Amino acid sequence: MIPGMNPKAMKQAMKKLGLKQEEIEANEVIIKCEDREIVIKNPQVVKMNMMGQDSIQITGDITERDAEVFNEDDIKTIMEQTGCDEETARELLQREGDIAAAILAFERKKE
Repeated sequence: MIPGMNPKAMKQAMKKLGLKQEEIEANEVIIKCEDREIVIKNPQVVKMNMMGQDSIQITGDITERDAEVFNEDDIKTIMEQTGCDEETARELLQREGDIAAAILAFERKKE
């Protein structure tokens, strides 16, 4: 919003310009790049449509992390070997860095 402008007047001006705005409720936004992920926590997401063209504006607490280097087969292997659920398998693999270490860490945790 423009500081000092009446919200109702702003809405009318946007309508005249053909700009439609919609807030999207989100807990987290992740943008996946080739080598990293951009994570936006506590996001405020606004979808705008102007003359048939959609765009999204996101603001929030931005951090970056390395992209996941494992795939779904890796997750399935850990689940089969340990009997854990998918979320636990992902967390183990992310923390330990490889399949064998993730399985061993799960086994140590059970003891």
